[in-house]
Amino acid sequence: MYSLIYLLIMNLAGFFSMGLDKAKAKLNVWRTPEKTLFLIALLGGSLGSILGMQLFRHKTRHVSFVAGMPLILILQIAVLVGIHFI
Repeated sequence: MYSLIYLLIMNLAGFFSMGLDKAKAKLNVWRTPEKTLFLIALLGGSLGSILGMQLFRHKTRHVSFVAGMPLILILQIAVLVGIHFI
């Protein structure tokens, strides 16, 4: 149960981090570092980050994000499936 709550929180963080960074980009103010956006995804927020990228149309021209975020999600799913069958 706690793991589902954790994943929900991380995915919300990923989603809203994309939206916040997009808003900051429009205002030309200090932005969220790309390393931070990737760290949130690596810590379980990859799906939320991908959804945020699409909804806010943010980082969709950056190959590292367009390829990296789905790759992180695929690896996370593979790990979860692997853990399930151990």
